[in-house]
Amino acid sequence: MQANEHTRVIQKYIAAYNAFDVEGMLALLSPDVRFENWSGNQLTAEASGIDEFRQLAEQARAMFSEREQRITAVKESQAAVIVSIAYRGMLAVDIPDGPCAGTVLDLAGESEFAFDGGRISRIVDRS
Repeated sequence: MQANEHTRVIQKYIAAYNAFDVEGMLALLSPDVRFENWSGNQLTAEASGIDEFRQLAEQARAMFSEREQRITAVKESQAAVIVSIAYRGMLAVDIPDGPCAGTVLDLAGESEFAFDGGRISRIVDRS
C-alpha cells in the first residue's frame, strides 16, 4: 500500500470519527489494533484489540455533543504516518473533578498511525 493510500484511510477514519460513526471507524482497523492516548507524559486511555477499541469509542462518543478532528499536516515514513491534528469538541457530560457539560475543548496534537494489510493497526494520540 502506498503512503498516500494510508493518508486516504486516515482521512476516512477521521471523517467517521467526526460523524460519531463507530462502525465506520472499526471497518478501517485491524482486528488486533492497538490504541493509546497520551496527554503530556500521561497515558490517559488505551485499548488492545477491536473489541476494547469499540468500548472506548462508544464511551468517547457519549462524552461529546460535538467533535471535530482536522488534519493540519501529514508526515509519512515507511513505519507510520504522523498527522498533526486540530481538535475541537463540546462536552455532553460533566467530567468528575474536571470541566462541565457544554465546555468547549480546543486542543492541538499528533496522531501516529501504523498499518498492517491496508488496515490501521496502531493509533497513538498525543496532546
